[in-house]
Amino acid sequence: MPDVATSILLNSDGKILILKRSDKVKTYKGQWGGVAGYVEKNEKPFDTAIKEIFEEVGLMKEDVKLIKKLDPIFITDYYEQEKYEWKIFVFLFKTKKESKIRIDWEHSEYRWITPSEIINYNTVPHLKDVIKKLIIEDNEEGEN
Repeated sequence: MPDVATSILLNSDGKILILKRSDKVKTYKGQWGGVAGYVEKNEKPFDTAIKEIFEEVGLMKEDVKLIKKLDPIFITDYYEQEKYEWKIFVFLFKTKKESKIRIDWEHSEYRWITPSEIINYNTVPHLKDVIKKLIIEDNEEGEN
């Protein structure tokens, strides 16, 4: 079961960054997701998150601040008749410089959207649940 670090980036306007997976990646082509990557052997998930943020969107460690992390999520999914089991480490970062976004080959486009708009997108498995848990539920609790 591969370990994956997934990062959701939140800007000062309360919008999140979503990335459309290109046709050059192995799984979930054309689906929207956050910044994600495999946790390498002897690497901590947080370090993977920081590395992938730089590789996939060009932001440096000093351009983001960790706001929240979730307990690991375990999912089983099927993509093109192949079974995948994932252990996902989820991080929420606040960006300091969202204007500097530059995507790499793994993605074909990006968008800043409000968290509630995520329902309008074809996303990688469980992303909508993650966004709800990370951001929307917190906002609803703050309003009560």
